[in-house]
Amino acid sequence: MAKTGLGCEPAIGSLTPSKKREYRVSNRLHEGKRPLYAIAFNFVDARYYDVFATVGGNRVTVYRCLEGGLIAVLQAYIDEDKDESFYTLSWACDTDGTPLLVAGGCNGIIRIINAGTEKIHKSFVGHGDSVNEIRTQSLKPSLVVSASKDESVRLWNIHTGICILIFAGAGGHRNEVLSVDFHPSDIYRIASCGMDNTVKIWSMKEFWQYVERSFTWTDLPSKFPTKYVQFPVFIASVHSNYVDCNRWLGDFILSKSVDNEIVLWEPKIKEQSPGEGAVDILQKYPVPECDIWFIKFSCDFHYNAAAIGNREGKVFLWELQSSPPVLIARLSHVHCKSPIRQTAVSFDGSTILSCCEDGSVWRWDAVQ
Repeated sequence: MAKTGLGCEPAIGSLTPSKKREYRVSNRLHEGKRPLYAIAFNFVDARYYDVFATVGGNRVTVYRCLEGGLIAVLQAYIDEDKDESFYTLSWACDTDGTPLLVAGGCNGIIRIINAGTEKIHKSFVGHGDSVNEIRTQSLKPSLVVSASKDESVRLWNIHTGICILIFAGAGGHRNEVLSVDFHPSDIYRIASCGMDNTVKIWSMKEFWQYVERSFTWTDLPSKFPTKYVQFPVFIASVHSNYVDCNRWLGDFILSKSVDNEIVLWEPKIKEQSPGEGAVDILQKYPVPECDIWFIKFSCDFHYNAAAIGNREGKVFLWELQSSPPVLIARLSHVHCKSPIRQTAVSFDGSTILSCCEDGSVWRWDAVQ
């Protein structure tokens, strides 16, 4: 297990907003009574940076942010299983550039929806339990990774429908995997975290030939020689409770538990002895009343800022490129009281969206 406590004390951010940017509510809409668990802008295709989607119940809805705070509904996909409850979505695209939405939830089936036709493009069956998070490889947006309650992470090729790799086994997670993320520049590396209180870093380097084979495979997807990756290259115990969101910030990692804070830390990996190493905790971003699990933070395209909601309907927007951390803004509205499960920050950070337990979506825009 990686040890913490190298170097200096972490820099802790102040909860006094810097007022660097002022935001105001420009819209709110109500999708229904069911909780909305995820919301995301489409960062994989420059034509659609102002398009976002939400998931809640058995429904995936696609919207566009228009000028003046307006939000247009573009389409809605209703799953055939009315008991489905989607927990996560990610934007991806086929090898020909078709925009796709990838959604998963309680029944463990991953739906690939063609955002042009609103039809199911493919369905991935493989996880033995619910899917808690799906992320897209921005360098190869036809690869997605999924984190599941079945204690595994799976790498899929959405073009060919192949499950390429399964990250599970002897060195894998010992409880639900709640979050997963691709490294922004090292195409071989992913990080996952979950209910076993750990963050694990995995490498696909020695299995990369299987990733490449998945693009040219012509036989049935079920006949592909899916490989198990049993051992992570690094295991970190940064938190003492469930870790429900992790994101790479360059070679550093941002992760959060139910401790009312996001932690920025550096994994010091020993390449010679996989799994071992140390953790240097660099910064802490306080988030009051954020002590319930399954609240996920999000960042703008360039990772300048991170937005996170709390259980009282407030949003905290932290600047990521400063030390000590700077709170850009604290967003609150008298009618927004429901827990915010996820936020979405627009390409340039000028619009913040949040989706809530009560089925509402809130839009905040920077005041010019």
